[in-house]
Amino acid sequence: MAVLLLPFGSYGLARAGALPEGSPIVLGLMAVIAGSLLLPALCEERAPFRHSSSRLIARTLTGERSVDLNEIATVWLLTTFSYGSTYRTLVVRDSHGVRLGITTERSRKKLRRAIEKADAGTARGAPGPRVSSAARDYLASASGRGLVGHTILAFLLLVVSVSLYVAVVLRLGGQ
Repeated sequence: MAVLLLPFGSYGLARAGALPEGSPIVLGLMAVIAGSLLLPALCEERAPFRHSSSRLIARTLTGERSVDLNEIATVWLLTTFSYGSTYRTLVVRDSHGVRLGITTERSRKKLRRAIEKADAGTARGAPGPRVSSAARDYLASASGRGLVGHTILAFLLLVVSVSLYVAVVLRLGGQ
């Protein structure tokens, strides 16, 4: 998040005369590129990964993460776009606050079984995980069919937010 806030700090420094006037524009454009590439990839699993009966352990860019599948708190679907393709990552957070982005089929199957087990416990009165409808749809069909509305919304949100961010940075840099 600090990467995306960098241009606003440089705007303050430019107003004080410590930096050249155009620095917020340059930093803003570099920050939006770095932020859009780096932020989604921080918690995604990379090979090699390990599984146990109740844990999903994977390497990420920030080190090894271990999610307790018996204590899942939330599951949501992150959709990103690159080179004309759509990439989907299931982001799982357990009750300890550990987040892991699931990208492999093996991990998805393990997560699907853990959610089914938690849903069965919810029927008996135990609190269950919060799973977004898009994540449930993605887990139900491996192909990702039925996610057209989610994909369109994710694309529009990305385009609008990047456009507004660039407009604000350009506006601040021009003053």
